[in-house]
Amino acid sequence: MSVSIRQSLVKKLFAGFAKNEAKLHKLSYLFWECTLRCNLNCLHCGSDCKKESRVKDMPANDFIKVLEEIKSEYNPGEVMIVLTGGEPLMRKDLEDCGKRISALGYPWGMVTNGFMLSKNRFDELVKSGLRAITLSMDGLEDNHNWLRGNKNSFAAVENALEIIAGEEKVIHDVVTCVNKRNIAELEEIRNKLINHGVKAWRLFTIAPIGRATNYSELNLSKDEIKYLFDYIVESRKDDRITTSFSCESYAGVYDHQIRDGLFFCRAGINIGSVLADGSVSACPNNNPSFVQGNIYNESFLSIWNNKFESMRNRSWMKNGICKTCKDFKYCNGGAMHLRENCNSEILKCLWHEIHK
Repeated sequence: MSVSIRQSLVKKLFAGFAKNEAKLHKLSYLFWECTLRCNLNCLHCGSDCKKESRVKDMPANDFIKVLEEIKSEYNPGEVMIVLTGGEPLMRKDLEDCGKRISALGYPWGMVTNGFMLSKNRFDELVKSGLRAITLSMDGLEDNHNWLRGNKNSFAAVENALEIIAGEEKVIHDVVTCVNKRNIAELEEIRNKLINHGVKAWRLFTIAPIGRATNYSELNLSKDEIKYLFDYIVESRKDDRITTSFSCESYAGVYDHQIRDGLFFCRAGINIGSVLADGSVSACPNNNPSFVQGNIYNESFLSIWNNKFESMRNRSWMKNGICKTCKDFKYCNGGAMHLRENCNSEILKCLWHEIHK
């Protein structure tokens, strides 16, 4: 598979677009790590969340103050708020948080493992303004439960799918962590999602961060990565469900075939986050070394407008395997969460893995 002249031109034009986006750095997506507590014990957790976290849940009032501040410079209707964790459903005041976010004019969504999602609670969340929800299904029953560390997790996800897929007011998608144990199940997973009425399915691989560094079964081989990309290419020909690869990694000549758009890590460019302790970063999966400030010491907008230089100018990433890579001008060094600090080399590059 090779890049056509047209595809090469599109990539060059897109690289210019990405550079301009970094210059403008207009906030359009804000994650709120509303809790670090979690009801599961997933093998691939990048945050190492536990049922009882040493970091207390951020008071809703503190995050609302951030949103009120952002509203002074941005149209709230153009900034998507995403509640993440931990597991957001661990918060008993989640519905009230949603109402307050909606009252300020922001659309909001959440990422959940679905374990605690009941029909009544989902209905209340919808009444609170919930616009989008992302649910995880990481294999068929045995493999999903293995990854999630709970024998009842898969049954809970299937129940959550029934609840979510029937609500037309809420945009939903399912994400799957592809690993050595479930890669042979992808077609069965896809068919199950179609039967549940799911319209969008995102696949991703595991970054060697957090607990994931302890389990070799989570890492795909060169042949498995290529198989995954080829599978997505074929799956996208079926319009019953939109299958795509996540934004986690540049994919070379596959890039235009496995996503709706080309690879672009928007961390710190259009995507910011407020972490549970008040830290301000970009993608919540970024290494703590990329924290830019804290809302308890400085205003969010001051941090967003005046910092994040390491994410908006990524020339420092041209090191290690990226130093001589001819595709650096297109990927700018890959995803931010694959760097440990501003001096580190990339932890993993799927496009490099295929070709090494």
